[in-house]
Amino acid sequence: MIALVRGAGDVATAVALRLRQEGFSVVCTELPRPTCLRRVVSFAEAVYRGRWTVEGVVAVLARSPGEARRALERGEVPVLAPEGEAVPALRPDLLVDARMAKRNLGTRMEEAPLVIGLGPGFTAGVDCHAAVETLNGSDLGRVYLRGSPLPPTHEPCRIGGLAAGRVVCAPRAGAFLGFKAIGEPVGEGELVASVDWDPLYAPCPGVVRGILRSGIEARPGMKVVEIDPRGDPEVPFQVAERAQRIAGGVVSALELLADKEG
Repeated sequence: MIALVRGAGDVATAVALRLRQEGFSVVCTELPRPTCLRRVVSFAEAVYRGRWTVEGVVAVLARSPGEARRALERGEVPVLAPEGEAVPALRPDLLVDARMAKRNLGTRMEEAPLVIGLGPGFTAGVDCHAAVETLNGSDLGRVYLRGSPLPPTHEPCRIGGLAAGRVVCAPRAGAFLGFKAIGEPVGEGELVASVDWDPLYAPCPGVVRGILRSGIEARPGMKVVEIDPRGDPEVPFQVAERAQRIAGGVVSALELLADKEG
């Protein structure tokens, strides 16, 4: 069975890893220039490097559905960038929209026998067969077979007691340049990056959890650096618990849909 996961960021990667455990052959799709921050735990990094490994699973850049099929035969996760005609060519049994865009970017329930949408913007029974809650809290990972996940708060996830206070956003449009590596310790007020040569400083002490790839054109207000105030340099190299719970929600959705059909 083929599962197509739209997106290859950290949450989409967690979903892809879990679906492989469930026996699916997984294809991810991405933008030609992904803008992930948590790059070390994102299959999207394969778009830039050609191949990338997360938790022992190899993802490779695929430029066509044919290349994607050959990668699946090798046991790899192909990342199609852009998606192109992947859906009609590969005819996936399952489609998961894991782009985390806080809105539906065009996914339709008719695109696959099973379609699951992650987060706000999806309505189960209208544009997907099931939706999964992505908002942090007790309902994280909850499955909706009718209705929609909670609306977005536009607040970053709270880590170590901080939400917006651990995130750096672009003050203007311009080329991004990062001066720190993921996992590197930083002090409050330390220079971490620039946008169009305007300096950006760490809002709190900790370690770099995620940082935009240098050379990407940032948009005003775009999140470009994340700090983990807990300070553990190993944590940024691990799939986050939140992503794992969302991935678990996808599996729960499959089980509930199977029970419904049965």
